[in-house]
Amino acid sequence: MSTESTPPAPTGDNNKPSGLKSFFKRFSGYLVTPKAELEDRQDLRDVLQTAHARDILDDESYSIIAGTMSFSDKSADDIQISRSKMDLINIDWPIEEIIEFVIDTAHSRFPVYEGERDNIIGLLLAKDLLHIITNNDIDIKRLLRPAHFVPETKRLNQLLKEFKETRSHLALVIDEYGSITGLVTMEDILEEIVGDIEDEYDEEAEQTIFPESDVAWRVMALTHIDDFNETLQANIPDDEHDTIGGWLASELDHIPKRGDKYKYDDLRFYVLRADEKRALWLHVRRSPVVAHTSTNNDDK
Repeated sequence: MSTESTPPAPTGDNNKPSGLKSFFKRFSGYLVTPKAELEDRQDLRDVLQTAHARDILDDESYSIIAGTMSFSDKSADDIQISRSKMDLINIDWPIEEIIEFVIDTAHSRFPVYEGERDNIIGLLLAKDLLHIITNNDIDIKRLLRPAHFVPETKRLNQLLKEFKETRSHLALVIDEYGSITGLVTMEDILEEIVGDIEDEYDEEAEQTIFPESDVAWRVMALTHIDDFNETLQANIPDDEHDTIGGWLASELDHIPKRGDKYKYDDLRFYVLRADEKRALWLHVRRSPVVAHTSTNNDDK
């Protein structure tokens, strides 16, 4: 009798067909197949959807792969921040006004124009303003970085490659006539793949007011006026509106848009984010104003 024994048949999970291996076998087959042989990209999407339905791919993995597939189909004009919503700096502004604007908008990079808003002469990085601390006489133009321009039709996969090669994080989008139509950032592109990238202020709903200092806050527009008044020791009237965003819209007499500014008593409001229906995020700063004033400023 042979002393060799037959290995026991696999049981349990080891005996179960590997759906993951099957998926990757089919998926990799599409990746190496010449493009001309692919009848329809929908075939590949069907594979992904099947893998997702069978829990081979979790929601996040499916979303990322699907986002990557549609990535090359989109161009700069599909995701750009429109020209009307761009936060630009005028090279002729006093340095104090530039610093105030940078603090209020809280971006890291700013297109800088001279004369007409279409005449972009470079990019100012917020961190470069630190040079002014040690040299008050420095010329702002010396701090500017070259601006990166791309056509509206630039594919996102190509733009991402350009960003990596040039180590850029922001590009200005131009139309066929050379006019600026908007801008695209590295974050905008990555969000097309992985979804919204939350920053330090995309917090849980329980917290709606985020102090930056003793005199500055970031505030969700949905913050209740009572909470706002209590936290900031303010006197915003709450007889007609529940939220600080609703009150601000009434004061402005229009739907708030990004860049809107408003002064009330000793508080200075700046709309950081907004959509077509309402304000989303506000920057609020306290300044030494004695008497009650309410001013709608749109001079920047």
